[in-house]
Amino acid sequence: MSQARSAQPRDFRPDGVSERGLGPPGELIVGVDVGGTKVSIATLRDGRLGDPKLSPTDLRGAEQVIGQIVDGVVNATRGQTVAAVGIGIPSVVEFATGLVRSSVNIPLQDVPLRQVLEKALGVPVFVDNDATVAALAEAHDEQGRLDVRHLVMLTIGTGVGGGIVIGGRPYRGATGGAGEIGHTLIGIEHDIPAATDRFPQPGSLEALAAGHELDRLTREAAAANPRSTIGLALLQSGKIAGPETVAAARAGDDVAIGLLSLLGRRVGIGVANAINTFDPDVVAIGGGVSAAGEFLLEPARQTAWGYVREGLGTKTEIRLARSGPEAGVRGAALLARSELHPHSDPYEKEAQ
Repeated sequence: MSQARSAQPRDFRPDGVSERGLGPPGELIVGVDVGGTKVSIATLRDGRLGDPKLSPTDLRGAEQVIGQIVDGVVNATRGQTVAAVGIGIPSVVEFATGLVRSSVNIPLQDVPLRQVLEKALGVPVFVDNDATVAALAEAHDEQGRLDVRHLVMLTIGTGVGGGIVIGGRPYRGATGGAGEIGHTLIGIEHDIPAATDRFPQPGSLEALAAGHELDRLTREAAAANPRSTIGLALLQSGKIAGPETVAAARAGDDVAIGLLSLLGRRVGIGVANAINTFDPDVVAIGGGVSAAGEFLLEPARQTAWGYVREGLGTKTEIRLARSGPEAGVRGAALLARSELHPHSDPYEKEAQ
């Protein structure tokens, strides 16, 4: 299949979108991105994000995390009227109620987070999965205007997360857990093995293409190629991981370039799965591993088009995520704005 599909023009914005969907002028929204290592808080006004305030995540317990969020929002908005707060967390969230149904890295499981925060802050609060809000950020431009209607985002870091936007709105599924693209299978051979009681399952995108797999591949390749850049780095320091492979690839090391190409081809199967399922306008690849840039992206593109069914993906662009490290906090704020003004969707009229 031709790779020309990755460069299709994507001006899907109906007339007037630049003036619509941004909320009342001057309205102040707060976005909060809660991660396993840090909490990022920023304000959004007239589509523009302020400088995020960062602090280490207090993981001692639910009470401490909640207190940190409340204090951070208050400190970021002193003397100002807040319209709403959006929260992104690495958890499965029942969006309608804001109940955290499952949370591994943050001590918030079974906490009715939306209810607790609304009581503490006195404003509407909306809570969602962090990858979902990152996808929402990716579907908007720098001015906070929706410019991608259908989008799938892969976040490739320690694990592989995913977020889905359909018709300009986050898609969450029946329980709020939709988007776990990292657990789609890309490497099953012959007989299907029995499922294990742990995730990621063997053959899944996360098992074969996440940051931990790049670390493993790097260690093996460095040991097997002691004269390569990564091999010499291993001999010098006694340890090595994925970031050293990215640096070595940029310096022209063939072994490192080959590793990133292998990882990119695996990612490409996951991208093909997303295109075959959703036929989106954009598949965006973000997360720490995306720092490899074209060393990862180009083999992912080439592989993906080989597995996409003919007739699908004709308007799909496969690209690196453009929101960078601010994707979570920006998306959290955009989530609150879109839920506060659900009828300002610039595509609503078109869909009716």
